[in-house]
Amino acid sequence: MQEHTERTSDDEQHTTMNRVADATSRTEADAASPCQRTDRIRSFVRRNGRMTCAQQLGWTQLFPEQGLLLQSGLLDAETVFGRTAPLIVEIGFGMGESLLKMATDQPDVNFVGIDVHRAGVGSLLYRSRQLGHTNLRVYCDDAVDILSNCLPADSIDRLQVYFPDPWHKLRHHKRRLVNPAFIELLRPRLKRGGTLHMATDWEDYALHMMQVMHKAPGWKNQAGPDAYSARPDWRPLTRFEKKGQQKGHIIRDILFERTD
Repeated sequence: MQEHTERTSDDEQHTTMNRVADATSRTEADAASPCQRTDRIRSFVRRNGRMTCAQQLGWTQLFPEQGLLLQSGLLDAETVFGRTAPLIVEIGFGMGESLLKMATDQPDVNFVGIDVHRAGVGSLLYRSRQLGHTNLRVYCDDAVDILSNCLPADSIDRLQVYFPDPWHKLRHHKRRLVNPAFIELLRPRLKRGGTLHMATDWEDYALHMMQVMHKAPGWKNQAGPDAYSARPDWRPLTRFEKKGQQKGHIIRDILFERTD
């Protein structure tokens, strides 16, 4: 969705100044945050490329309205959304295609997206405003920090991790989001009976997910031991997935339920 346009030297200077200001603002906010931050290995590399006009509009004008902040602490979903409803959280929504479709199809459900890339956050919010959503909010920060500091125990009905970076090189496996520590952090945030739904087109990562989940206490595979699930109706078929299928990629859905 990224567009590349020529800019005048004045525009370039203005853009650079904005980036510096944004970086300074984030650094100051992080320093003032009461949340604990560590130098742990991250599952992502933050990209700060140019944004389209729509993405910039979504980020600068709509994030202050629909954005959620790490520094605000525990999320009170009933207050934020103005109602009591099931809560679905998606980590790493990219440009938000599937999350937008779900928010449109399920207006009686509250959705929270988490992503670190401002272009994707801006794109999601811009399209969400066009579609008239009132049931979608978003964090622009590390999902591990959000889970640790912002999502209360027994609050999430379903957590979604669709097509996370597989970090396919062996030396990069330590960067994979789905690991024992992440699953242990997540489990108490899900309601009992709540669902963790993962999807990947990398067989090696799917096997890794299965191994992690079967070793983790307090979970049950909804499809049975070592079995993959059919794609549920609630997960839209995205353009990314269609392209993968055209290349012969096999998409694997993995659904586990919290049992205690």
